[in-house]
Amino acid sequence: MKIISGTAHPQLAADIAKVLGLPLCNAKVNTFPDGESFVQIEESIRGADVFVVQPTCPPTNHNLMELLVMVDAIRRASASRITAVMPFYGYARQDRKDKPRVPITSKLVANLLTAAGVDRVLTMDLHAAQIQGFFEIPVDHLYSVPVLIKHLKNTYVKDMKNLVVVSPDIGGVKNAKSYANILGTELAIVAKQRISATEVNAHAVIGNVKGKDVLMVDDMTESGGTLCAAAEVLKQHGAARIFAAVSHGVLNEKARTRLASSPIERLLTSDSVPMAYGDQVDTVSIAPLLAQAIANIHNNASVTHLFEV
Repeated sequence: MKIISGTAHPQLAADIAKVLGLPLCNAKVNTFPDGESFVQIEESIRGADVFVVQPTCPPTNHNLMELLVMVDAIRRASASRITAVMPFYGYARQDRKDKPRVPITSKLVANLLTAAGVDRVLTMDLHAAQIQGFFEIPVDHLYSVPVLIKHLKNTYVKDMKNLVVVSPDIGGVKNAKSYANILGTELAIVAKQRISATEVNAHAVIGNVKGKDVLMVDDMTESGGTLCAAAEVLKQHGAARIFAAVSHGVLNEKARTRLASSPIERLLTSDSVPMAYGDQVDTVSIAPLLAQAIANIHNNASVTHLFEV
């Protein structure tokens, strides 16, 4: 087994390798002055089972192209199998034609990965689970819920009877429902209208949150618009304390500014991307989860038990 890291999230790759008790494979991955990616594998990987750790987070296009170049280099070095470990799958939100003459880019990315030589994909909390069907190769789709739930119970909310799980939009109801079922709480929904890519208008709450502690859950946040707008509406409807949990904290500076002035006390997220940090942000490592999945894939064992809470 060989673990190779791209430049997208070297810390996560190092943590995974440490859990597995392996050194990272020696590989030179850098960028030429004109922006082109260059990769050279500096040790023999002939016949090896290779896992490439590279979330395609911002800068998305660069990290995606770097992953494709790495896979090509690994394939030409005669590896027996190549698994792309993508804790965060970029372009996942472009998964359907919701307007005339637009692409389905998440399908295009699946085609590119397969064409480059990827034999298997290991990913986590896809924006839409049906993206797995865009691939003609096996996809192992993990969930961060077991990792995040454990931290939530130990640190955030002690009294589950006073807790309500909230989906900040209609599309996240299924995800929120899974949290509510595990925690044994009620479910509420915030109705929103998207004005632009970074601006959201939240205007109604379906369910009772008055006097309750609220846990908003979503698959990802980037600008913080949806979460912060929903938090304001929940506060207007009498919510007591407000927390949030997201699988992927793809946070930019605008998100951190919004969080600082919002009613959200703490934001819990995984370290699937390197920008998951901030004064109000708590990050939980998914390295043990990914390491166990990698070990199971290498040993042809089941990954189903990794979903257990």
